[in-house]
Amino acid sequence: MRSFTKQSNIKIPFFIPFDKALDPAQRPARFTFPFYYEPHPWCVAAAEQLQTYLRRETDWEYDFGTGETANQDAVGKMFGVLTVESPTGEIGFLAAYSGMLPIQKAASLFVPSVFYARPGGEFYREGERELDKMTAEIKRLTADPQLKTLRRRLTRKQESDAQKIADLRLKVQAAKQARKARRAAAALLPATQRAELEKQLSHESQTWKFRLKDFIRQSKHEVQALETEAASLEKPLQELRRRRKQFSAGLQQKLFRHYRFLNAEGEEKDLLDIFDDLSVPSGAGECAAPKLLQYAFRHKLRPLTMAEFWWGKSPASAVRHHRHFYPACAGKCKPILAHMLDGTPTDPNPLLTNPALGKELPVLYEDAHLVVLNKPAEFLSAPGKLVHDSVQTRMFARYPEATGPMLVHRLDMSTSGILLVAKTKEHYKTLQQQFIKRRVKKRYVAWLEGQVKGNSGRIELPLRVDLDNRPYQIICYKHGRPAVTDWEVVERTRHRTKIYFYPLTGRTHQLRVHAAHPAGLGCPIVGDDLYGTKADRLHLHAEYLEFVHPADGRKVKVTAAVPFD
Repeated sequence: MRSFTKQSNIKIPFFIPFDKALDPAQRPARFTFPFYYEPHPWCVAAAEQLQTYLRRETDWEYDFGTGETANQDAVGKMFGVLTVESPTGEIGFLAAYSGMLPIQKAASLFVPSVFYARPGGEFYREGERELDKMTAEIKRLTADPQLKTLRRRLTRKQESDAQKIADLRLKVQAAKQARKARRAAAALLPATQRAELEKQLSHESQTWKFRLKDFIRQSKHEVQALETEAASLEKPLQELRRRRKQFSAGLQQKLFRHYRFLNAEGEEKDLLDIFDDLSVPSGAGECAAPKLLQYAFRHKLRPLTMAEFWWGKSPASAVRHHRHFYPACAGKCKPILAHMLDGTPTDPNPLLTNPALGKELPVLYEDAHLVVLNKPAEFLSAPGKLVHDSVQTRMFARYPEATGPMLVHRLDMSTSGILLVAKTKEHYKTLQQQFIKRRVKKRYVAWLEGQVKGNSGRIELPLRVDLDNRPYQIICYKHGRPAVTDWEVVERTRHRTKIYFYPLTGRTHQLRVHAAHPAGLGCPIVGDDLYGTKADRLHLHAEYLEFVHPADGRKVKVTAAVPFD
């Protein structure tokens, strides 16, 4: 890191002095609230200094996907900067990256992992070597020719016998039908002949049943013999797998105990204490934020402000833009940072304030059966975990005689525009069916950052919530729900594109992700504080809605003027 900074009098490793003067008037009064923030000017300066180094450095063994010849599988990394004050009053910053980097040089540039910075951590590498040995032995046993041959014999036997049993069942059924026909044809025969025939038919029926039962019994016996033989060969393999699983779980628990995090008061907790018997997420403690704070507390550096940015190519699932700032992740970091920042004055959590305070809900259309509202931006559709005030709560207060859920559909808190409300449970069901069956026409207007390629198209990217970082949504072809959006360009300026969106499904954050993700339009909506860059507001507005009135069947068309044109 010294290769791109001026020399410092501070003898603490990884302490990086700024290469330009900071404005003392901008000194932060409190530490950054890590889960929703605008980067402080000092952090912006630190990030630019670090990015200058990352851009110039050519000796990386890791492909971030920033170059023209980037590998197709390249993916970027999250980097973090923490401005700190030394015990002697000098202001500088620390740098870290999330996860691991397979490069030796990183050890001299960025603060170390919380785990590897502690003594006694050699057990984990030794444990990994032991696990590698077990894995190799499992592979060897699995590839045993005798076992593989026996498994093939068993599979072929099961498949062959299953087919023979199916064929026999068909023959039994056919014979039964033939006996039925013979019995019907003999209806006019003398009684003695019919009795003789019935005796013969009964014997044939029993013969077919015994033949089927005998074959099933013989097949089961032969299959069990093969399974017993296979089990005797697989017993060492199953035992080794059991031991490996047990050893791995024990090693993981020991590892969690060695991830010990400090706070400003000098209190230390490990991962198991922090997550309090909950499942510890994979990779917990290896994000940039806990690394930075741990190093600062351990070396008596006072944290001032912090920010994290993405460097490189976006991953296939999440939305990450090169050089954009992002908050700390909730799933992995929130419990850890709650402990680490205990005792550190931080900026207030903006999510605790009511964004709808003082805002009204203009009515665009109303009758005895429904009401159409023009929801302002930064106004919850339904009550949240932290803020109760919402369109739903206000509607129930305004119409105390209303029945049913009322809100037929929802808009993201940051999205403005048309919202349909039913006054009765019956009309709610009728209207919602129109949404479910895609009989409602919707049009959204948005300004996007950058130049969209093409003039129209359809985006089909399935979405699901990011379990480690709610409320973010990610692309997931395995578990995601179908999300389809039609779009067309309305206007272009030098740096922005105006778009009409026609969502055919209504997934959470659908338009925001489809706009921002590289597999979508690759241009985030202006002001998108989750998937782009925060501005005065999110420039997304539900402008037009057309539906069939649930009471009289007429078409209702409603338009809401775009507030940011």
